[in-house]
Order: sequence, then structure tokens, then C-alpha cells
Amino acid sequence: MSTPLQTTSFVKRPAVGKLGQPITVRSNYFEVKKLPDITIHHYDITITPDVPPPVNRKIFKQLLVSYGPSDFDGTHPVYDGRKNIFSPKRLPFASRTFDVTLAEDIRPNSRRASPVFKVKVREVATINLGELHNFLMGRSSITNNVLACIMALDVLIRNKPMLLYVTVGRSFFTPEGKQPLSGALEVWRGFYQSARPAVGKLMINLDVAASAFFQSGSLIEMVVKILGLRNPDDLRRVHSPSDWTKVDRTIKGLRLTIRHRERSNRTYKILSLTPRSARETTFMIENRKSGDDNREDNPPGIEANIEQYFKNTYNLRLQFPDIPCVSVGKTVILPMELCYIVEGQRCMRKLDERQTADMIKFTAQPPHVRANAIKEGLRILSYDDNEFLKDFGMSISKEMAIVRARTLPAPTILYHPSSRDSNAIPRDGSWNLMGKKVAQGTTLGSWGVIVFSTEREIPQAQVNGFIRELVVTCSDTGMNIPNKSPPIVYSNPQSNIESALKQAWHRAGQAVKSEPQLIVCILPNTGVPLYAEIKRVTDTMIGVSSQCIQMKHTRTPKKQYCANVCLKINVKLGGMNSQLSPTSLPFLTSKPTILLGADVSHPPPGDSTRPSIASLVGSMDSKASRYAASIRIQTARTETLADLSDMAIELLRTFYQTCGKKPERILFYRDGVSEGQFAEVQAKEVAALKVACTRLEATYKPAITFVVVQKNHHTRFFPVRREEGDRSGNCQPGLVVDTDIVHPIEFDFYLQSHAGLLGTSRPAHYHVLHDDNNFQPDDLQRLTYNLCHLFARCTRAVSIAPPAYYAHIVAARARFHSGSERWADSASSGTSAGDASSYLTVKPQLAKVMWFM
Repeated sequence: MSTPLQTTSFVKRPAVGKLGQPITVRSNYFEVKKLPDITIHHYDITITPDVPPPVNRKIFKQLLVSYGPSDFDGTHPVYDGRKNIFSPKRLPFASRTFDVTLAEDIRPNSRRASPVFKVKVREVATINLGELHNFLMGRSSITNNVLACIMALDVLIRNKPMLLYVTVGRSFFTPEGKQPLSGALEVWRGFYQSARPAVGKLMINLDVAASAFFQSGSLIEMVVKILGLRNPDDLRRVHSPSDWTKVDRTIKGLRLTIRHRERSNRTYKILSLTPRSARETTFMIENRKSGDDNREDNPPGIEANIEQYFKNTYNLRLQFPDIPCVSVGKTVILPMELCYIVEGQRCMRKLDERQTADMIKFTAQPPHVRANAIKEGLRILSYDDNEFLKDFGMSISKEMAIVRARTLPAPTILYHPSSRDSNAIPRDGSWNLMGKKVAQGTTLGSWGVIVFSTEREIPQAQVNGFIRELVVTCSDTGMNIPNKSPPIVYSNPQSNIESALKQAWHRAGQAVKSEPQLIVCILPNTGVPLYAEIKRVTDTMIGVSSQCIQMKHTRTPKKQYCANVCLKINVKLGGMNSQLSPTSLPFLTSKPTILLGADVSHPPPGDSTRPSIASLVGSMDSKASRYAASIRIQTARTETLADLSDMAIELLRTFYQTCGKKPERILFYRDGVSEGQFAEVQAKEVAALKVACTRLEATYKPAITFVVVQKNHHTRFFPVRREEGDRSGNCQPGLVVDTDIVHPIEFDFYLQSHAGLLGTSRPAHYHVLHDDNNFQPDDLQRLTYNLCHLFARCTRAVSIAPPAYYAHIVAARARFHSGSERWADSASSGTSAGDASSYLTVKPQLAKVMWFM
């Protein structure tokens, strides 16, 4: 008997789902109509000296101009900007080195020689597209040759845009229609494209993109915007070292040009600001007599400052001699007013809150607007007129793919039986709390309030009015609050927050002679530093749940706002807000089953000091409404959870202590993993889970299903007819797709579980890497969709399964647990970083409640 063909190392799709209402939708995928069965020739390219990819591309373009007709047989090979060339025909040589000079570097009448680049091209492999055809039809596995095919075709479709536009990864951007952001940034529109294997065919995924770039032009104008000044004259009054530190941090690494020298098209890279101003920065100007450097009568040189040098040499009188200059080389210093920032430099740093809000406004397009923008991208790309595609014999459809989909039925959400209306059936992905009491309300007996402001700013009567409304709403919603007048203390938000919170905690405990369960903190603004310090102290120093309230909500307390706060408080104290009927979660109720969710949060780009944070959450019973969390600090940018085994043991024990049974099944939702990391994550993390189980008991071997949840992708769905969408123009919540555009072989699906609020909804992509539980698609899709209705702090279906969502929240919250972090007011990243040893652990008093909500 022959063994079945092993076509994937992950999980093969067992079938196609049938549950739900069938529907067709459009997706931003375009079919490759013609994919020739040819051999692609792969060449390695080495450019010396080493230069960045944008310069590499200019050199390669010049190589084809200079040598294409004579040495490349007139073919149009494509280049990835780094090390790889792909050609539809074999080149007339196996290996050759060329001398290339960029046309822009040739300066007539210049005594300085133009730089010459050595370009070595060497044949390394042939790639057979026939194997890709077999893989797309499900007849073979994804071999290295198949991966090389997809990479070559990816480079092929990107090659022409890379020559014409600013390119970032698989996206290209244009300054047309750019919009300013605060702090000397602007947002550019662009397009993303990627070759994607699908069921029986290759598709091109095309989407709109946006990215933040530094505004080009005068460096002085940029500094004015960075410091939030009105005009350049205000720079004369900037004396604070912290202001110049902020400027230095922002502009470091940017490229600039100068205009005070004729024929200068050179660019310079900013290394730093000078510690002193142009007037205070001095250097020696050599003053040699002709010929002999060693003559004793040669004067030693003249000391001059930067201001004098530019006056004497270029007859330029500096307008801002009292501000720092920029250092752009070991011995090269330039006054800022003579510098101009080069266009097209992307901002790699994390955006602050205002910039992020402006970026969201710019990018949030209703579905029909986004679909039209994608069609415009198709026109700009002009695949039909692309000489590189023609050379490879490839053609691409101009129509968006029509995809078979299904809309899953929403589950019924259950509240406390004593509620006036104990069942909620979602409409358009949401429901409300009117007439409902939480499924399991807690008792709040010992609590306190701290106001981070003055009594003049927030009078005690105003605070009392808000607390009254909050108590009434919490009681109506099923909580029991015997102590309706908690003690209120005021504190300066600039003072010692730790001692203020400890004082509030002691006052609350003394009021009712029992340990406080909650501190309500009323904040004057949405700034990060105060919030971060409150969470650090309450989570890791005191061990008490905290609930932050913005001051503006206390003026005229609204019932809806108080109800939302109540949902958070109830689960922070160990309660349960809602549940689903056992028939909605048969996988969880038929056998003891734990849901685990994991994520790893990394420091922002360019940050070399902060660690990564790994988080794991686990359900505590079969209702899947309450979760416990575990956190570990690990080496920066390590994607796998390094200490997963110990973390899993903690949560498996918590599950056992809560319901008295060991889980017989584990369903693991893993957030934040890219396709290139699937194999590593599967190999290490599934093994770590198995080790955790055997460490608890040698014979303990629960069935494990491991599912990756991806949100960072470019797949979107659009209703074919407007009446088939929801009020926002998006597809109805519950949309599931497991045909046409999914993986040719493996078990994956897209699920748009939430209703659109702003812009075009992004579905979650679920990919099963390991499955001991032998899930059928309908069962896993229905379970995942139903779970999305159990997110504790709102009455809406959320966009990803709650275990993954909670893990993401926990990892973000743990960033605040560093004792040495200094948080910046306008951004969610600190101004000075805490290393791994500075992170404190969450107090054990909070181990079995959802303190992170």
C-alpha cells in the first residue's frame, strides 16, 4: 500500500466549510491569467563598494543601459535591489564583472575622478515554474524551488515600480496627494503588491498603503516644526538642552543637500547636532605657503568659528549663529540654515498619539473608496504595458477576484437569569446592556478614589456625583456595592505617584477595615506618563486593581460610559460579564478544555535597549469568559516565547485550581507571527507545550491545536452589492472565506468577525500549524467566531479571538512595569529605557483576576 503524499509540514485542509449563508464577495486579488511553464535563470549580483538598495537599483539600471545591448542579449532581467537577478533567458555568460559609473556622478571639467562600481554577475541556479504549477494544484509540497518561483515572480511585479517610486518592502509610495502630520512629518499614499499562491492559481494581492515620511526642504523649517514653534525667529529663544536633544534624536540619520556651493549634488547624512552653536564652534584653518609643509616659517594656522568661516569663504552671513550646527562627517560641520532635507525619507520611529490619529484619518477609507483606490493602483501599475512582464510571458487580470464566502450565524449571549432580558442576539455585530445583569457580579466592599488634580479644578461635589452614578449603574448591572461612599483623596499629578496611591490604598482600607479591592483614579488628561506610573504601582507594588477615569467624564456622568466602566471593574474583581450557551461552545463543554493566547511585544524600530515582552493568557473554566495571565521579559526581537513551558505550567495549574479538572484539550491562539516564522514557532512552541504537560505529570498528554492569528496582512473583502453590506459599507460580521484566495493545501481561513466602524474592515487570518484535535473547518470557524462575542469590556464582536486579543493587551500593559522607564507625554514610548532587570512582576493577589482590562 502506497503512503499518501506529504504536501505540507503543517496541517492539510481537511475539507471546505459548509456552515452559514453562502454569499459571493469581491477581494483585492487579481488572477495571474498567464503563467508560462518556463525556466527562470537566477543570478547572484555583488556590487562593490557596498551601497544601500536605492543606489544598487540605480547602478543596475545604468548597467543595463551601458551593457544591455552588447552583453545581456537585450533581455530585461529583474533585480531585487540586493543580491538577486532573475532572467527569462540564460545570459551569454556564466560569470562576469562590469565597471559602472552612474551618469549623475559624471562631472565635466572636474579634477576629481567619478566613482566606479564593480558589478559582478554570477549564475547560481535555474528555477522550474512547472513545480509551482504542481504546488498550486495541490500535487506537491512547497519546496525550495517553489519558494524561489514565488520570490522571482514577486521581484518581477515589483521591478518596474522600484525604478519609478520610493519603495519600502513590497510597497511603493508617491508624494502626490501627500498630507502634513505634526512634527515635520507627512503621510504619503502608496500601493502594496505581492504574489500569493492560491487554490489552483497564482494571485496578485494589491492594496493601498500609507506611510509617514519626513517633510523635505529647509532643515530650519523642520526644526521649527519639531519644537512646535511659530516661525524661525523663535529659534533664537530656544536655550533648553532638552529641546536640542529632541531635535537631535529626530533628525539623526536623515540625508540632506546643500545649495551654497555650485555644482554640488552630493548628499550628506546627519550624524548629530554639535554641542555648541556656529559662533562657539571653532576649528583651525591651515595657512600653508606653497610647496613645503615642513618649512619653519609656515604660520601654524588661523582659528576661526563656523560663522566667520562661512562669511570669509562664501560671503554668507548666518542668520542663526547662536543655534547648533549639524555634524555630517568626521571633519564636516554645516550650519542648519544652509541644509535641505532630501525628499522621500521614511520615518521609522513610532508615531505619537496625535500623528497616529491624523494617520488614521488619512487612511480610513470607506470600502467603496478603497476599492476605487485599488483600481487606480492597477492603472498606475499598468501591468499590460510592463516590458518586464511581457519578457517573462506573464499577464494579470484587471478585475478583482469574485470569492465564494459564507456568513456565519451569531450566537446568543447569556446574562444573569434574574435580568429583565437575559438573552442578547447580536445585530450587525453588537448588542446592548439594557435590562441585563452581568452573568456573575462581584461584591465591591473596600475601595477608594484618588483625584490627580486640585479640588478647585474638580470639586468634591463633582466627584461625588460621578461616584453616585457609577455605583447606581454598577448595581443595576448586577454588581453588589455595599460601600457607596468610598474615601476621596486629592494629589498633585507631578508629585510622587507611588506614595499618593499607597496613601489612597491605606485610606480605603481604614474606611471599612478590610483590604482594598479597587482604586479609582481620576486623571486630568490622556498623557501616558501618569497612566503608566499608576499601572506600574498598582500592578506590581501594591497588588490592587485600578480603574482610570478621564476628568471630562465626571462633569456630566453618562449611563452608557458608567456601564462600560462597570464591565471592566467587574472582571478586574474576578466576576464574569457574559457567557454563551453550552451548545455554542461544544468543543469547550464536552471535555475539559483550556484556551491559551500568546503574543510577543517588541521594542520600536531603532530601540536597542528595551527587551521584548512575552505574554500568555489562559481561560479558567469551560465558559471561556475569565482569563489569567503570565508575563516574561526576554531578549529583544526574539519572536518565539522563550519561557513558554513555565508560563503554560502556571496557567494549567490555575485552570486545575479553578475547576478541579486537568484540561484534556488545549486550543492555542498565537498572535503576531509572520509566515516566515511559522516553522520555527511551530517547532519550538508546540514542543514547549508538550514539555509543560509532561513536567506536570509524565503521562499527561492533552491534545493540542495550535492556530496562528494574523492581522497584519493586506486582504480585504467588499460586498458585490451595496445592500449585502452593513451600514458602514463593509461585509456583514461573521464573513468566513476558506476558498479561492486561501492557501492551496494548508488549513487556513479568513474571518471578519466584527462590524465595521471606520474605514474598511480587516478580516483576521487564521492558519492552523498543528492539530491533534482533528478539527473540521466548520467547527473551528464557528468556535472562533462565537468566542469573538466574549470580549469582556464591550458589547460588540471583536476582530480577533479574545485569547489572542488579551495576550496582546497584556504584553502592551507590561511595558509599563519597568521601574526605570521615563515615559514621553506625547508618545507611547519612553524617553529613557528600562532594561530587563528593571521590570517588576505582577503581585500574586491579582493572579486570578483580569487586572489587565
